Amino acid sequence: MRIAIGQLWQETNTLNPRPTTPADFGQFGVVRGDELVAGMENVNELGGFIQSLRQWPVPPEIAGLVRLPAWPGGMATSQTFTWIRDELLGALDAAMPVDGVLLALHGAMVADLHPDVEGEILDAFRTRIGPQVPLVATIDLHANVTGQMVRSADALVPYHCLPHIDIFETGARAADVLRRILFDGAQPCMAFAKIPAVVPAERSSTEADAGIAVDIKRRLLRLENEPRMLAAGVTPVQPWMDIPELGSSALVTTDRDPAFARQACGELAEMFWKRRREYLPELVDVAEAVRAAHATREGLVVLSDAADATTSGAPGDSVWILEELLKYEWPREALVTVVAPDVVAAASQAGAGAPLATSLGGVLDDRFGRPIEFQGVVESCFEARFTMTGHIGKNLPIDMGPAVVLRRQNVCVVVTSRSGPHFAPELFQTAGFDPFAASVVVAKSPCGFRAVYESRASAVYCVRAPGCAPSDFWTQPFANIPRPLWPWDELESWRPQPILRRREDETS
Repeated sequence: MRIAIGQLWQETNTLNPRPTTPADFGQFGVVRGDELVAGMENVNELGGFIQSLRQWPVPPEIAGLVRLPAWPGGMATSQTFTWIRDELLGALDAAMPVDGVLLALHGAMVADLHPDVEGEILDAFRTRIGPQVPLVATIDLHANVTGQMVRSADALVPYHCLPHIDIFETGARAADVLRRILFDGAQPCMAFAKIPAVVPAERSSTEADAGIAVDIKRRLLRLENEPRMLAAGVTPVQPWMDIPELGSSALVTTDRDPAFARQACGELAEMFWKRRREYLPELVDVAEAVRAAHATREGLVVLSDAADATTSGAPGDSVWILEELLKYEWPREALVTVVAPDVVAAASQAGAGAPLATSLGGVLDDRFGRPIEFQGVVESCFEARFTMTGHIGKNLPIDMGPAVVLRRQNVCVVVTSRSGPHFAPELFQTAGFDPFAASVVVAKSPCGFRAVYESRASAVYCVRAPGCAPSDFWTQPFANIPRPLWPWDELESWRPQPILRRREDETS
C-alpha cells in the first residue's frame, strides 16, 4: 500500500498590501520527496501523518509529495498559484499510483483570480486520483471551508484548539480517518453548513475556563467519541479576506450515517450562530493599555497587538504601541518586535554597541501604520533561528533571517528581517531575553500567545490599534463578501441547512 502526503500552508490577509510569492515559501522551507518524510516526521500535521501511518496494521509506503509553507501574509499572485498547483500536481504525478492521499492544508489561502486556492487544489487532486482513491485533508481552525473543498475531499479534519496546540494530533486524527476507510471499509458522509457569521479571534480560546469556544470544543470531542463518527469541526474563519464565500462553517463526517451527520452539523452551526456575540472582545486603547502596564510594578504584562498580528497575516511593522512605550521608564525590559529588513542591515553594519538613529514602522504597511523616529543603541546582532513548540507548532523550525536588538533604556526592540511568530518566547530567548522576567511583552497575536503567557502573566490587555488585522474588521471596506453577513449586517433569523457529500455517491 502506498500513501501520498503533502502540505500547502499559508493564511491570507487581503488587507495586507504585500503580495505572497514563491520566495516566501522558499524562505520558510520547501521540502520534497524523501526529504519531506525524513525531515518532518515529528513536525506538525505531517509528523502526525507519518507517525500514525507507521502504526497501521500493515504500515504503508509513504510517498512524500512536497511541503509548501509560507508565513501568513498578503494575497498570493496568480503566478504563485500556478507555481503551487504545478508543484503539487507534478509531485503527485511522480508518486502515482497511490492508494490514498493525506494533505495538510490551511484552508484560508487566497490568490489573485483564485479566491479558493485549497478548493482548486483538492479538485485537481480528485481529478488526478479519481473517485476511488480516498483523499483526506487537515485544515486550520480558521479555514474558510467552501463547497468545492467539501465536494473534492472524502473528509476534512479541522484543528480543535485555539491556541493551535493540537496540530500534530490533528494530523494523526486525519491519518486514522484514512485508515478506517482503507482497512475498515468506512464510507464517509460529510455534512457541511456555511454560517453567515465572522467573528474576532480574541475570545476564541478553547483552553479558557469557560466560553463559547470551550463549549464547542467539548461538544466536538464528545461527537468524535461516537463509534460512527469520523471527524467533526467548527471553523470560525480568518476574518480578513475579501472573498465571495467568506463565512464560518460546521463540518461533520460520519461512517454510513448521513442523517446523524446532518443533524450533528446543524446543531453545531446553530450553537455557533446563537452565541456568536460572545466572541466580541473588550479592547483597550493603546495609551490606556500602556499606562496600565506601567502601573503594574510586579510581574509580566502582555499587550496583545492583534491588529498587527503576524499570525493573522499582518506584516508586523506597526509601532503604535512602541511609540507609547517610549514615553515611560520601565523597571525591567519592555520587549516589542518589528519587521524591518533595512533597519536590520543598517544596524548590522553599525555593529553591536553602536548608537543608531533610524526610522521604524510604516513601511510594509503604510495604510494603517506610520513611521516613528527611534534613537538608541544596537545591543546585539543575531540570527533569528529557533525551533518552536506551542501555538501553531510542534518542533517547527523557524528562520526569520538576520535580526538585531535596538535598546533605548529598557525598551528593547527585536527587529527581524522577515515575518514569523512575533509572540513566541523562543524568539525573545534567541535574542537574549527571558520574556517571562520582562515588565512588558508585546505579542503580535490575538489569542495564540495565551498558550505560553497567560498562566505566567500578571495582566493581559487586548489593545485597540490600527493595523491589517483589526478586531473590528467589519469597519473596513469589503467589496466581495457575501451579504448579508454578520456583523456587517444584522440578520433577523437564520437556520442551518447542511448539505451532504457521500463517498458512495462518488464511487458508485
